[in-house]
Amino acid sequence: MKRINRNFKVRNFHQAKWDEPIIFELSKKGERGILVPEAEEEIVKTVGDGVSALPEIMKRKEAPKLPEISQPRVLRHYTRLSQETLGADVNIEIGQGTCTVKYSPKINEALARMPEMTELHPLQDEDTVQGILEIMYKTDIYMREISGMDRFNFQPSGGSQAIFALASIIRAYHREKGEEVQRDEIITTIYSHPSDAAAPAVKGYKIIYIHPDEEGYPDFEAFKEAVSERTAGFIVANPEDTGVYNPRVKEFTDLVHKAGGLCGYDQANANGLLGITRAKEAGFDMCFFNLHKTFSTPHGCGGPAVGATGVTKELEKYLPAPLIDYDGKKYFLNYEIMNNPYSIGKVRLFNGVAPVVLKAYAWIMSMGAEGLYEVAKIAVLNNNYLFKKLMEVECVDAPYIRGKQRIEQVRYTLEKLTQDTGITSGDIQRRMMDFGMHYWTSHHPYYIPEPATLEPTETPSKEDLDEYIDTLKHIFKEAYENPEIIKTAPHRSVCHQVDESGMDDPAKWAITWRTYLKKYK
Repeated sequence: MKRINRNFKVRNFHQAKWDEPIIFELSKKGERGILVPEAEEEIVKTVGDGVSALPEIMKRKEAPKLPEISQPRVLRHYTRLSQETLGADVNIEIGQGTCTVKYSPKINEALARMPEMTELHPLQDEDTVQGILEIMYKTDIYMREISGMDRFNFQPSGGSQAIFALASIIRAYHREKGEEVQRDEIITTIYSHPSDAAAPAVKGYKIIYIHPDEEGYPDFEAFKEAVSERTAGFIVANPEDTGVYNPRVKEFTDLVHKAGGLCGYDQANANGLLGITRAKEAGFDMCFFNLHKTFSTPHGCGGPAVGATGVTKELEKYLPAPLIDYDGKKYFLNYEIMNNPYSIGKVRLFNGVAPVVLKAYAWIMSMGAEGLYEVAKIAVLNNNYLFKKLMEVECVDAPYIRGKQRIEQVRYTLEKLTQDTGITSGDIQRRMMDFGMHYWTSHHPYYIPEPATLEPTETPSKEDLDEYIDTLKHIFKEAYENPEIIKTAPHRSVCHQVDESGMDDPAKWAITWRTYLKKYK
């Protein structure tokens, strides 16, 4: 361990930095990295009168515009990119906040890379994919036990799409009752994940936000005022993004049920709750887990992901189709649910990201019930150790529930640091990159001034936590003694300060190479 300052254990970090173009810019016509195999006989043969066995609709009219590049240059390109990437394998991942990055066992990665998995295709005959169907079926059963729900579906490709599925189920439920037009409001809280509002809004619902009371719990009196005959549902995270758990949540769900609405539990991150509390006992009709957060699949920088969506027996008929069933002899995709005229049908084309479900299944099987409970205990312990240590720092605070512990994360405020030095939480975020660490502020808008949202999970050791804390302390000290080094950061990371002026202008966005060529070439 190298020391920059005698008072702090701060790692001397310098990330690899390559002036590396994107692979399309490296393309050179005629270069080849691989020899493409000849098409199989079954594809090229004709079925009579010169008609190809391959349907015309599947034939390209022109070759795909792929980069042409030699194998050594491909190898150099992706090796360099890997050296410019931070992640749980090379740095202490505490600062990702609500996105939750934990360690994913390498044995699970090896399982997902087996040819038996990588060569699967979602359009294969059921008889040829019995193994993965069995794994999905059994993972469904484990999710039922963990949540108390009666049926799960793995079709949603992440938390936001799972919330969209919950909102779709709420709409289908009220449509069948003839109350779709009347019930046009979804209630959530300001410290729930923003997707708990955004996804129902996409469905056309009016969103009613509940603000916290003085202690930081959702204001029950305001909630009572909000619930009415127009309430379609209540979608909430608990604990909220502040790390505050609402112990009265059953009173909230009972009130919604009394008014005729449904309740959906955002359990994208259930790290602090496994084996402790379940959606069923809290009065929820639906819930979802992000397998890439709670069940270690891993997060994958925005994907791949699965928002495992569970419901009570009453709502099973609205789930996305197909469900996976077992008739005693074989596992099969059950599309019977589609016969229900109020079914939500599908939320994406195929039935879940199979390797993600496999990794979650392997993780659950290796942990067992006691292991999952241990995850929750350590995640809460790690978070509250970090919480206690940071709250000893004069420029750090955390609003609400004074003197009480949080669950799996905390949303801190650096308002005093900003007032004293002019250094913002965003500045701290950029400086943390110089030490090979991530640090996340908050969703927008900032309800807590100069926020920082940190979640250690169960992964880091006490030594890891201490190194992260010491690094933050070092940067806070810099803010008071040498603020310019923070304002001009990052210095030892892959990139300089990013010009964000065009990020809110769709006319400047170029998210594909083809779009970039149209706009800038």
